[in-house]
Amino acid sequence: VQLVESGGALVQPGGSLTLSCAASDGTYIRNNCMTWFRQAPGKEREGVAYIEGSGATSYADSVKGRFTISKNYAKDRLYLQMDSLKPEDSAAYFCATARGWWCHGLQARSYGRWGQGTQVTVS
Repeated sequence: VQLVESGGALVQPGGSLTLSCAASDGTYIRNNCMTWFRQAPGKEREGVAYIEGSGATSYADSVKGRFTISKNYAKDRLYLQMDSLKPEDSAAYFCATARGWWCHGLQARSYGRWGQGTQVTVS
């Protein structure tokens, strides 16, 4: 499956942004674990959130209460709603997946399929 992210932009601190991820398989996202990661220059890739096939979610402490991961089952799309953005949220954001209903934490090595990324800059 191929993943394509969109929605990255330049936004002011305190602002909001929604990222989207689409898959080449039109039914993939609704049936599999989907995740969001981010990577800032000079830093390691960081897990942001995941959503399982059941809809269960988990978030990194750094974004908990500000970001929301969700799926649109009709459109088979993955979203990341980001509110109260901070400069430290600036990074390239990636959606990633490992085929299967359940997710395997927020370690990048657990996921083998990645999109090309979309840039979020908070300034």
